[in-house]
Amino acid sequence: MPNLLLLHGALGHSDIFKPYLNTLSQYFTVHTPLFSGHGDQELPADGINIGKYTQELSEYCRVNTLTDVSIFGHSMGGYVALCYAMENPENVNSIITLGTKFDWTEEQSLKESKMLNPDVILEKIPQYAQLLESQHGAKWKQLLPAIADLMIDLGKNPPLENNLATITTPTQIMVGDKDNMVTIEESMRVYRSLPNGKLAVLPDTKHPMDKVRPNLLLNLIKDFWNLS
Repeated sequence: MPNLLLLHGALGHSDIFKPYLNTLSQYFTVHTPLFSGHGDQELPADGINIGKYTQELSEYCRVNTLTDVSIFGHSMGGYVALCYAMENPENVNSIITLGTKFDWTEEQSLKESKMLNPDVILEKIPQYAQLLESQHGAKWKQLLPAIADLMIDLGKNPPLENNLATITTPTQIMVGDKDNMVTIEESMRVYRSLPNGKLAVLPDTKHPMDKVRPNLLLNLIKDFWNLS
């Protein structure tokens, strides 16, 4: 069976893919790796960035002898998928990204990163704090500033910027029409920059993976990968 990697976003968890596993495992051997700092994975002492996560994905594929993968990446997972394909084009069949932010500037990153304050989240959105603790354990409070640093690093040096035209892997860029983190415009710009790009806008869909309707997403996935 062909291999499919499902990549979660920043502060996400591979658990978000549970509603899809039954269907997708009929067509693929499904892999759901966790990026460092997430779930039960240790947070590296020297911090995290997109380059490191791309390296982790590369290592995962090497250890599991995955030389011919398809990838679905939510949010940051989609960004890492494209970085991996840029560096290892021969290893990647095709990619779907959903809700991946591409317009990273220093100003934008600082704005986004300010929202990742553990004390503010505990006070203002206690149920989100509970979810983060249940998924990542007590280290969620260290993970937030680490992700904020990752965003700031991305704003200073976005690895995909100016390199999209070199990624020839067939890719479907997907975005929800009610995503408050990612614009349809930036998704369209990237789709147009990719030599083998497609674009899908999901109606009445917000950014979080658990707010996406599984049937809608599965139909788009099946269509892109010609699964019957």
